[in-house]
Formats: sequence, structure tokens, C-alpha cells
Amino acid sequence: MKKIIYISLLSLSMMGGLTSCDLEAPSKSALDAQVIFSTPSLAEAAVMSIHQSFGETNSYRGRFIPFYGLNTDIEWINGMDITKMPDGGKYDLGSYATTPINSQMNNTTNAYAKFYEGIERANQAITGLRTYGNVSINSELAQLLGEALTLRAVIYLDLIKGWGDVPARFEPITTETMYLGRSDRDVIYKQLLADLEEAKGLVAWPNVTAVTKSVERVNRAFVKALRARIALYAGGYSQRADGVRLSNDPDLAQSKMYAIAKSECVDIIEQDCNKLGSFKDNFSRLCKDIVTAGEESIWEIPFSDGRGRVLYTFGVKHNSKDQYTQQPQGGVNGPLPHLFYDYDVEDVRRDITCVPYEWSKDLTDGKAKQELRGLNKWCFGKLRYEWMDRMVTSTNDDGINWQYMRLADVYLMAAEAINELENPSAAAVYLKPILDRALPAAKVTAYMNQATASKEAFFKAIVDQRAFEFAGEMLRKADLIRWNILSDKMLEAKTKMQQLRKREGAYADLPSKLYYKTADDKETLVIYGLNHGDTDAKGVSLGYESSETWISDTKLEDKTINALYTQDPNANQYWPIWQTFIDSSNGMLSND
Repeated sequence: MKKIIYISLLSLSMMGGLTSCDLEAPSKSALDAQVIFSTPSLAEAAVMSIHQSFGETNSYRGRFIPFYGLNTDIEWINGMDITKMPDGGKYDLGSYATTPINSQMNNTTNAYAKFYEGIERANQAITGLRTYGNVSINSELAQLLGEALTLRAVIYLDLIKGWGDVPARFEPITTETMYLGRSDRDVIYKQLLADLEEAKGLVAWPNVTAVTKSVERVNRAFVKALRARIALYAGGYSQRADGVRLSNDPDLAQSKMYAIAKSECVDIIEQDCNKLGSFKDNFSRLCKDIVTAGEESIWEIPFSDGRGRVLYTFGVKHNSKDQYTQQPQGGVNGPLPHLFYDYDVEDVRRDITCVPYEWSKDLTDGKAKQELRGLNKWCFGKLRYEWMDRMVTSTNDDGINWQYMRLADVYLMAAEAINELENPSAAAVYLKPILDRALPAAKVTAYMNQATASKEAFFKAIVDQRAFEFAGEMLRKADLIRWNILSDKMLEAKTKMQQLRKREGAYADLPSKLYYKTADDKETLVIYGLNHGDTDAKGVSLGYESSETWISDTKLEDKTINALYTQDPNANQYWPIWQTFIDSSNGMLSND
């Protein structure tokens, strides 16, 4: 099923530009708005135009998705080198050293601007539907109002994740409200929680209506899951003007936020409108553009075939236009070198998430083959050009959706909240399904026995399992922030990489070399030496065609390890607002 980004000329004409001259010009007549927002087909075009702000060049498509969430204790930008930093660009964005004049971000068409463009489109639609939509009796218009409220919440949540306190705009812009200062994020969090409480009563569950048969459209499961995610962030730690702390607002107390997360997640699971399925199948479906609702995917940011840089950034690296793709890219971001070895050797998520190879530049009969990449630049493997059912015809864009919410997250949010509110035994039922599809039954039993020994042990299991489950999905940074363990985990990651390169500690039972050959299909690598307990002696005895030193000081140098972060992550949890917006804010915005 192909995807469409809806661009509504109607809503764009209503929105107008965002300059003072345009805002002082006569607005569209109330009659036009009444016609648009009382007519489902026209109102749908207006609401769907919000998606355009997701897909524009420097918005989610080319700036926020590729950069927000890097670096963490499990993910980074491949190829970082501290001797070349600060670079004033992409490496600074991930190394907690970003300045307001960052070359990737400091322009008027970037993510920050496009997010507010999308918010303005949402505000126009919400106001129009509330005024003219008669949503109490028209289910189509009710669905659209719920979608607009939810899409606005998505954007605002990501604004807070990226920039902390930001201006709160919940009404269409007027000349009086053109210039706004930062608002306390707690004000925005409370508005979003209220908006989604309303929205979940307006939209249908997956597959109940024609609209909710696609994961590209908002459904009730997504609204409730997004509300749970927002509650966990609002109730968690974050950097504020006076340090890293919890909210002082009693309405956002941790216990209240955990209660919201528990209620919403348990309701989704009990509704049974989505299925976990296999770990691999979820990502294979994503790469094949299957957007049918009811499986693990709950909601995706939709990209048309010619937009979106998801595989380009997070896919397995292809060095040429080979048998699988017409786009030589992927491998831009990847897992930290130690992550693969931190999984249990029988965890099915390991080999899907972490890939040690790339596809060759040289072709034989038009075909590339897999080649070892390097200890310091693993690929993510959840997204693969070779799983696609179509060629990629754009230079930079692959058209794969960004999976924003999936059912595994709902289970793990439920487990976390119930452990905090009740006890590990009550929470275990929501952690176990995630393990059941990842590990053999005996190992699941042993792991659950250990995890349920105490609340602290269960919380540690949640921290670990969210890493193993969501690596490469850019959820980790926000998780580490809300748990108040960002700096600790970043330091731990450096220590792990130092131990790995010397094969010490948890990595002492690894061989120094990999032994490999190309399989009979002439493209797939067969590799020995990646598992704990493998030995060089056994590798030599296999008689494979090649061997290569894989783990050593020269394969993972200080200049690479130390590039993970160059300033204290806790003191730099957010990006600054870019200088171009500070300069044009009439003195209302600053980076304090």
C-alpha cells in the first residue's frame, strides 16, 4: 500500500505566511472556514496538511529524525573523531556541544521552524473544527479533530525533547501573539495531557473505521500510548534553569503520571487491537511499506516514496546501486560497538539490531556482496534496503515511514509504571511477552526470577530491555534523561568500549579475530568469532578463506571513544534555540 503526504492548498491559504505583514492582511472569511470545517473531505485536507510539515527537507525528514537522540549509551553517529571536533555541525549535535549557530540547524527553514509551522496548521484546524465541525454528531469530523489534537501533541512533545522550554502556542497566530517567550514545559505537558484525554474519545480504535485501517492515520491506541509517553516524560527528571530535577507542579507528580501511563497502556493491551508478532516481522513490514493497522506498529510518520531519509540514515550501508537498491547509503548512524556483545547470545533481537557488515562497492554481475565494516562503525539492521519490495529512485530519500509508536513500547511502559506503583510481581506480566519473543523459555524464566526480586532489580531490567528492544529508534536519550541516569550511562558506555577493545571484563571471552567466508549464494557472509566463548583456535580450525583482527586498540581508538560526548551530557540535555530565531524574536527569546 503506497503512502501519500497530503498537501492542502485550502489550509495553506487559510494559514497564510508567518510575517507581520501577512498577519495584518485581511484573513479568509468566516464563510470559507465554515464551509471547509463543516465538510469532511475539505476538513480532512486541512488536517492532513499538518503532515507536510513533517516531511519538509529540514524538518523531521532531514534534521530531527537523523539527529535527535544521538549520542546515547547504545547509539551514535558513525565515524566520529574527537580530533575533528567541535565541527560546528552534525557531530556537535550528538556530542552535547551544540551552539546556537550550528551549521546543520541555524536557518529559517529548519526543524524548529517547521515544527511551529505544523503547530499553526494544527491550531487552524482545531479552531475551525471546534467552531464549525459539529463534532458531537459527526464522527468523521470528530476523528479529524482528534487527529489534529494528536498531531499537535506529537510536535510539541518533540519540541520539548529537543529544546526544553519552548513557546506555547495553542491558538492561531495573531499580531498580538506573534512574539512569544519560552513557556515552562509543565504548562505544555498539562495541555497535551488534557488534549489527548479529549482526543481519545474522538478517534476510533485501529481497524474500526476506514480511516483507522492504516497506521498512517491516528487511532485511539496511538492517542492513549502517546498520552502514556508524555506522562512518563512529564513525571520524570529533566534539565531546568535550576538544575536537573522533577517537576514542582503537584499535577505532574510522578505517582500521578505513572497512574496515567498504567491506565492508558493496560487499556490498549486489554483492547487487543494490536498484536506483537515477531520482532523481525515488525521491521520487515515497515521496509515493505505495509501500513495495515492491527499489527505491532501503532502509528508512523508517513513519507511518500520520494521523501524521508529513514533507511538512508539508519539502514545497513550500501556502497553502490546494487541488486537491492538504487540508493548507495545507510550506515550513517549505528549502535555502539559494545551493544552487540551485551545481548544474550540467543536473543533474536541482537542480529537484527546490530550488523557488522556493509554491502560492497564493487559489483559482480551487477550484484554486491556483504563485507565486514569495522568494530567502530556497526550498522543498525532493523531497517534494510534488502527487505524492500521496490527500488529507491531518489538520491537521498527512500520513502520508508518513521515508526513512532509500536506495541512493545506500550508493554514496557506498562511494566515500568506498575512496578513503581505496585510491585514487580504485578508488573512482570507486561515485561514477559517482550522476553518471550526474544529468548528461549528457560532463559526467560531465569531472567524473570532475577528481575522480580525487588523493585530496584525490575527497574534495572526495564532500563536494559528498553535498550535491547529500541536501539536505533531514538527513544533512549529521552529515557535516560527522565530516569536521571544520562551522564552515568554515558560514562559507562565509554568504560565498556575501553574494556571491549582490550577484551577485558565482560568481553574477556571474545577472540581477537573474526573468521569469515562468503556463502554459496555469493553475497552473504558466514562469520565466526562474534559470540562470547568463541575462540581463535576454533576459528583457525574452520579453514575459512579469510580472517581479520576485529578487536584491538587500533580498531577502537581513544579519539573515537572520547567523541561520544565532549561536554557534560546532564548540563547539555537540550539543543539551544537557533540564533536566527533568537535574532528575529523581538527580544522575547533567549538561551539561558
